[in-house]
Amino acid sequence: MKLAIIGATGLVGREIIQVLSEQNISPEIFLPVASSKSVGKTIGFQGKLYTIISSEEAIKKKPDIAIFSAGAKVSKEWAPKFAETGTTVIDNSSAWRMSENIPLIVPEINANILSGKDKIIANPNCSTIQLVLVLAPLHIAYGIKRIVVSTYQSVTGTGAKAVRQLENERKGVHGEMAYPYPIDLNLFPQGGDFLPNGYTTEEMKLVNETRKILNEPSLKLTATIVRVPVFGGHSEAVNIEFVREFDLNSVHSLLSDSTGIVIRDDIRHNIYPMPLEAQGKDDVFVGRIRRDESQPKSLNLFIVADNLRKGAATNAVQIVRYLMSNSLI
Repeated sequence: MKLAIIGATGLVGREIIQVLSEQNISPEIFLPVASSKSVGKTIGFQGKLYTIISSEEAIKKKPDIAIFSAGAKVSKEWAPKFAETGTTVIDNSSAWRMSENIPLIVPEINANILSGKDKIIANPNCSTIQLVLVLAPLHIAYGIKRIVVSTYQSVTGTGAKAVRQLENERKGVHGEMAYPYPIDLNLFPQGGDFLPNGYTTEEMKLVNETRKILNEPSLKLTATIVRVPVFGGHSEAVNIEFVREFDLNSVHSLLSDSTGIVIRDDIRHNIYPMPLEAQGKDDVFVGRIRRDESQPKSLNLFIVADNLRKGAATNAVQIVRYLMSNSLI
């Protein structure tokens, strides 16, 4: 197998390389791709050094799979070009997620819709992935009527520039700003750009992607995105109103039996999901599971996951594994 990673030097690209190594996926030919300023440099993968190449050079080698993590602009330009050569593209950007004929995949939920004809496959937004992994089994069991989500998202979701800003602020160093305000000892209710409806692009991604993955175009969902001074791990406070009544013990059992979900819910011992615990792990952690006493058939819970792992790299690698296991490449 020939495997290319476009954006191999970025935060998510490096995480993809790490996850591929951990899961023992060893392509016969590995093609790390990055921007012109990185071409010619080397990057490590499974104990070997590989020379970083350009997209032009990579496409000539006709990789079987290309994982894109270089932003929507690059994906818009290059994903179709790779796909035209027969490469299956797995794209981490927002470029193709809402395109009608592009599958938006969380493997535990809807990988079964993939076929060998799908040459561009979209990876959902990091906050969407951890949310829908929990929502999907609950929706099947009880039917979801409405969802209210508030997220607390780490700076790694913005990228390396935001990480440097937080590091500089903690050291008292003045440097380049990724955000319009200081992030250390602060938080602000903005993720992405503001839209005419008053919501941000990140908030609307959460709404629209969740509807697409769950195949519920009219699902009622509203979101508020908050950026917090955390280096790794997105958290979400979620309120769900169901169509059918539920039992808390059944909810616990249902989520415990769901692949990729770990229950951390023992309030007597102050056990609940936290970003520190989620860092470096592929699971989605759920806790503070309790009935909403203000509204019938409603549930509150708290969801945490490493946004660079399951929220991006791990989900993409899981798609690769599914394609390989089902001979779709």
